[in-house]
Amino acid sequence: MLLDALIFIAGVFAWTIVEYVIHGVLGHAHRTFVTGLHEVHHRDPRAVFALGAWIPTAVVLIGALAWFGWVPGVIFYGGIVCGFAIYEYLHYRIHFAKPSCAAEERLRARHLAHHTREPDAIFGVTTRLWDVMFGTEPEPARMRELAAAGARVPVLTGHSNFGRVYRSMRSRIAAS
Repeated sequence: MLLDALIFIAGVFAWTIVEYVIHGVLGHAHRTFVTGLHEVHHRDPRAVFALGAWIPTAVVLIGALAWFGWVPGVIFYGGIVCGFAIYEYLHYRIHFAKPSCAAEERLRARHLAHHTREPDAIFGVTTRLWDVMFGTEPEPARMRELAAAGARVPVLTGHSNFGRVYRSMRSRIAAS
């Protein structure tokens, strides 16, 4: 049971690098299937694009099954899915809710600095770890300036486009 818990936690942690790759590499650094969806989100932060993340996460599932075997692979993948759910929750709150604690306030300021001032850096939404590791976090003084600007961005009102996207997907599935 302890090993299963560790594998699950490793999956949650692995999500953070998957998030960085989807956002920073596939969404910004290279023109890929993610780029267009992500550009829409930058123009309108209400636009939910993460529903298209099934392709990279399917690749991760296949890799997890090949590397760990069936049961540990599914547990690892469950951790990744949990990390993705945490990301979605935090990303929604970053755009649509007032921060509930200092950590959420820092994450919000960083992400909104990415949106408003530094689109080619600050790719981590749930952690700054990979930005630091891969050199995509600005120098500390510049980061403080950017975060202060991000903190001033008002909370969005209204709803995201999730309901519209969900209804559209359901109607396409029903039509097939």
